[in-house]
Amino acid sequence: MHRVIKFIFAIIAFFIVTYLIIFFPIPSLLVVGSVMLIVGIYDISQKKHTILRNFPIIGHFRYLFEEISPEIHQYFVESDVDGKPLSRNQRSYVYARAKLQNNTHPFGTEHDLQREKMEWTTHSIFPSKRLEDAPRVKIGGANCSKPYEASLFNISAMSYGSLSKNAIMALNKGAKAGGFYHNTGEGSVSNYHLMGGDIVYQVGTAYFGCRDKEGNFSEEKFKETALRDEVKMIELKLSQGAKPGHGGILPAQKNSKEIARIRGVEPHTDVLSPPGHTAFSSYTEMMAFIGKLRELSDGKPIGFKICIGRKNEFESICDAIKETNIYPDFITVDGAEGGTGAAPIIFSDHVGMPWENALVFVVDTLRRYNLRNEIKVITSGKIIDGFDIFKALCLGADICNSARGMMLALGCIQALECHKNTCPTGVATNNASRMRGLVVEDKWKRVKNYHGETIKDFLDLFMASGVSDLSQLNRSLIFQQRDGKEVNFADRYPEALEDSKI
Repeated sequence: MHRVIKFIFAIIAFFIVTYLIIFFPIPSLLVVGSVMLIVGIYDISQKKHTILRNFPIIGHFRYLFEEISPEIHQYFVESDVDGKPLSRNQRSYVYARAKLQNNTHPFGTEHDLQREKMEWTTHSIFPSKRLEDAPRVKIGGANCSKPYEASLFNISAMSYGSLSKNAIMALNKGAKAGGFYHNTGEGSVSNYHLMGGDIVYQVGTAYFGCRDKEGNFSEEKFKETALRDEVKMIELKLSQGAKPGHGGILPAQKNSKEIARIRGVEPHTDVLSPPGHTAFSSYTEMMAFIGKLRELSDGKPIGFKICIGRKNEFESICDAIKETNIYPDFITVDGAEGGTGAAPIIFSDHVGMPWENALVFVVDTLRRYNLRNEIKVITSGKIIDGFDIFKALCLGADICNSARGMMLALGCIQALECHKNTCPTGVATNNASRMRGLVVEDKWKRVKNYHGETIKDFLDLFMASGVSDLSQLNRSLIFQQRDGKEVNFADRYPEALEDSKI
């Protein structure tokens, strides 16, 4: 947004100069000519920018228009079904539900229903009775003494530091009012998370909030946080979709003294989480660490988050579960499409398994190892609307998380400035002047509304499909257009049988 402001000032300056030249031609031309001469000499003599060196003065317009090209494309070029990572229709969907605006659409779909990879669900001429309240899912196996009843739709991992304190407070208050959980992200639990909402405390590779001075895992500090009443589950982060195998990134300009204190790091420095954990170095040690976390948290559900890379490594995790008899209570499957505040572009574009493939692989692998009934599967990665939830549950997930959907509910406009501390809506910045625009007492209601209305959309699809229980959702209910033919997901992804590998 600051780029647009610069452009507007440039336009205003142009009209002012034009006005002065018209009414005060001689002095104005002398001043303008002198300025252009100085700028031209500088452009020709400087060695950093080829364009300015070869095209003095007019070359500046190239950089000016390049700066505002994202805004030009978003507002004047892209159609309602275009836009990356989320289309204008997806953004409008969230805004409408967050504001409780009309949720109907006139004149039919804007999508080409015959286009490649277009998806739909089957409906029944005998729809089921519409559920008044969405089912909740119990998370916690035999070794968990404090199971948690989770909503089907929750706030995915986003750290304080990546998001502003106002955003964190609004998310947590929305979670409290709507009865769903709020994942802290790897940045630990701050005071802004403690607004009464249920918390999933994420423990990342840097052990923020539970680390000693050397950056190693601290049992004592972990217990201080994990035993809080607000903390309902603990999630061990192995990797995330946007940058698997890399570790989190908090740019120096977003690492304030307060954030550094919460995380246990030096302020105003780039904070790079290690790519892997130091508390364990093998699959069996990982299971032992999960068992330790469950013990230290007094029996709360413990799980891990993973973006699938090498399939054999996930299979080795399943082997270790069988060998140690230590079962995680849940596994969060993140797709490579997952969002982030900052990531190397080569990782976002080329590392990690896409969401759909990853979810199917994890669910089927757990079935082959006869583990699926013991472990709940949570999924995240561009979960935005009721159909996304419906599809995820048909593919085998138990519940869903959303990050970017919740950000849009807060007022995010997809300005793509999350990593610069210049977010114009106050969502992804700790700049006080930007944060003041995000009024917590207004935005938490929008988070609650978005969650509630999206769940209603899911329940409408659930009713239309003719099923009456979550266990009846399966891959045969989802179709996709492929090479001009309809492909059923049950045929595309035949479900694995239990007990085929023990």
